[in-house]
Amino acid sequence: MANERVHRTAHETEIDAPAEAVYELVADTSRWPLYFPPNVHVEQLERTGDTERLRMWATAGGRVKSWTSRRVLDPAALRVDFRQEVSAAPVESMGGSWIAEDLGGGRSRLTLLHDFTVVGDRAEDVEWVERVTDANSRAELENLRTLAARRHALPELVLDFEDSVHVDGPAEAVYAFLHHVEDWPERVAHVDRLDLTEDGTGVQVMAMDTRTADGSVHTTESVRVCFPDDLRIVYKQTATPALMSAHTGRWTVVPAEGGGVTATSRHSVVLRAEAVEKILGEGADVARARTYVREALGRNSTATLNLAKQFAESPVPAL
Repeated sequence: MANERVHRTAHETEIDAPAEAVYELVADTSRWPLYFPPNVHVEQLERTGDTERLRMWATAGGRVKSWTSRRVLDPAALRVDFRQEVSAAPVESMGGSWIAEDLGGGRSRLTLLHDFTVVGDRAEDVEWVERVTDANSRAELENLRTLAARRHALPELVLDFEDSVHVDGPAEAVYAFLHHVEDWPERVAHVDRLDLTEDGTGVQVMAMDTRTADGSVHTTESVRVCFPDDLRIVYKQTATPALMSAHTGRWTVVPAEGGGVTATSRHSVVLRAEAVEKILGEGADVARARTYVREALGRNSTATLNLAKQFAESPVPAL
């Protein structure tokens, strides 16, 4: 690293919200996949006081990257410092800070700083890291600006729910059905088309056409991170239907009391309030949109779970 140069970037935005509210959004990474466009999934590896270690997956320049970071939270200074412990090539090292500052009158400034080095300091690699850091930083700050300004409406716009089925069959067979999405167009009635790429690290990138109860077809794009050791798949839609500004979810398979397993589909959604009447008709409100999304997503995921149940309970599951 002796010949590598440290590169630095700075991005900032002013927000119609108090600095404390902005800091809280930055500090709570459990919602980052839902609130931050580039972020796919976050796993908290450990937490001691105001220090935490995280494994993160995010899109960067059309690719999916994963790394491990350590963060130090300072709620008094409204600041979060981060440093990657294990970076994704071509990044050799990266760190930075989130800093929220009070501007008075219920307004604040949020600054995002990065410093990084690149393996070999090759000009084309430096340019790529600068470009994706700029794009992701702008997307994150813009979404934070919008979310913080609408923070009082978030409880109404954010929807979390899950559906489960009991399966009297092997957990591995249930997971296999959920994992092998390339077979879904033949196995799942509401899936018309599915294109899949995998990179060998448990990351799947897919584009899918699904049909709703009214016959309309929605095209979505998703990134899935698969954890075969604990029979879990998490995902984020990177292209959502018009009624949702964000959609994340997970499939889990766990032992059930009394035998068998419980297969669960969980969804988290941020509704796009300005699209409600356009999609659902004049006079429709967010409450109706919540019901519509809950029923549509729940219907499809429950149908998929029941097919996984049928598959796992068959005499010889075709793994």
